Amino acid sequence: MALLDTSGRRASVSSASAQPETRATSKLAQKLELNGFTRRDFLKYCGCLAGMMGLSQLAAPQVAEALEIGAEGGKLLPVIWLEGSSCTGCTEALTQGTTPDIPQLVLETIALNYSETLSAAAGHSLEEARRETIEAGSYLVVYEGAVVTAYDGNILRVADEKGTDVLLETVKNAEAVIALGSCACDGGWMAVRPDDADAMGVQKFLSEHNVDVPVVNIPCCPANPEWLTSVILEYVLTGHLPELNDKNEPAALFSQTIHDNCPRRGHFENGEFVYQFGSEEEAKGYCLYPLGCKGPQTYAPCAVTRWNRSLSWCVEAGAPCAGCATINPMNPQANWVDENTPFLERHRDFAVGPITFQPTTVAVGLTVLVVAVLGVHCAGMKLAGRMDGGADFEPERRWDEKHGGPEAHEAGARAQRLYDDLDEMGLEPKNTGLHRKRDAAARKAAAKEAPQAADSNNDTHAEGGDE
Repeated sequence: MALLDTSGRRASVSSASAQPETRATSKLAQKLELNGFTRRDFLKYCGCLAGMMGLSQLAAPQVAEALEIGAEGGKLLPVIWLEGSSCTGCTEALTQGTTPDIPQLVLETIALNYSETLSAAAGHSLEEARRETIEAGSYLVVYEGAVVTAYDGNILRVADEKGTDVLLETVKNAEAVIALGSCACDGGWMAVRPDDADAMGVQKFLSEHNVDVPVVNIPCCPANPEWLTSVILEYVLTGHLPELNDKNEPAALFSQTIHDNCPRRGHFENGEFVYQFGSEEEAKGYCLYPLGCKGPQTYAPCAVTRWNRSLSWCVEAGAPCAGCATINPMNPQANWVDENTPFLERHRDFAVGPITFQPTTVAVGLTVLVVAVLGVHCAGMKLAGRMDGGADFEPERRWDEKHGGPEAHEAGARAQRLYDDLDEMGLEPKNTGLHRKRDAAARKAAAKEAPQAADSNNDTHAEGGDE
């Protein structure tokens, strides 16, 4: 296993070396015992870490040994924890109130050299610890919160420096940066429209400043501390970062949807859903999909690791998944808050520039438009006299009447005779529209011409008789 000795150099330690002595003198073991954790609890936790790293749970003793040796030496791998624009929710998830858990004890003991929230030191002494860690090199940076760039980075200042400058200075010798929480991944809550703070995630910010340092995104609001611990330990044990997906998330952790492992999945398959809070279906623990649960499209292991010492998580506590693990690192304007709100509606809002609307609004608008067009069309058909009997009967196309040859005219004449015969027999009545009106007008014109022709003939006969 690759570790760091007390001087900060990597050393090779066999899985069996100094194990009894380490167990007897480990500061980490003492702290765990003082906080009510047994050796069995610790090994179980190490087995979970091994599983999250893609290792067999048989590797739990090796993980435990690496943690204990690092705790005894005091320098397993230095970590600088920076706070961007955040609510410190990810730190709160790590500390879990006043009762520390194993992830907190592990990180505090073996790695956390600098944290603006958790460190006992403050002021100049704390900043000095950060700079000394940077100069020594071989450290990881954990960044919590969004990178806010408005007002040339002066919207957030740390120790009388621009927050953006602090981030760029801190990552220059880092081996990797872990963007912890959705705000650090793509701006999260801080980048919600209209994003007056010009907030973004760490990956996008470093990319815009041409900083070539690996970035690992661990989303959720807040992120689970066990995911952070597993990434750090995998780097320590294997010497490289975990395999990442196209969003720079640990692929082993974020490869399945919440829906895949949800304890309410059986109710979904049976078509048993909750449609209203406080209902009998909710009391029975039915699926929350109709109430806006985004579990089917959200990739995260929340249902497996859970929170607060694995006691519970959102859906188990009765709340639909809000999809806070959905990130878009290079596009803060497509963060999970904008993408998934309103949280308790089945469909998310669509956005066209500053305008947001629900798909149902679009559906109603299109329905009204179609009905209006059909109404206008029907009115036009009525005014044109094409409602009774359908369209006008045309034995020959108008184009053929003007441009067709003898064969087309003959075919039209045959069709005319056929339909005239059928019309007379009542088998295929022709429409009563323009065609019949045209015939009526022709008959009327013929009737007017007949008397004139008769009068003309009578005048001719009279003149002949006089002669």
